[in-house]
Amino acid sequence: MFADLNIFRVAHAMAYHAGQRQSLISENMANSDTPGFKARDLVPFAESLSGGPDDAALRATRPRHLHATDGPFRADEDGRAMRLTDGQNAVSIEEEMVKAVETKRQHDRALAIYRSSLTILRASLGRS
Repeated sequence: MFADLNIFRVAHAMAYHAGQRQSLISENMANSDTPGFKARDLVPFAESLSGGPDDAALRATRPRHLHATDGPFRADEDGRAMRLTDGQNAVSIEEEMVKAVETKRQHDRALAIYRSSLTILRASLGRS
């Protein structure tokens, strides 16, 4: 009955994705003064979860898995960053701060889903 609770897997994946994205955002901000550095970001969680049109296809989930160079959590260049000029980089601190807030909200949402699911599970077992 409780062997396949996908909601907990989804909440875990969402929290993990938020943690990985926050790590990349902090790396972008730390390298904001590095000449030639390009901001990176993760594929949005919804895209990595759905897997695109062919959901049953095999996906690489870690480096060198299925001889791939990247997986669903691959880092892409940020298309919204400022254009490179001579000796400068493509990191916008303001945009990175907005991304950090979005990521915190995603992490908070994942924890709220997890807590709500636990509450429902406890209620169904007759425990509060």
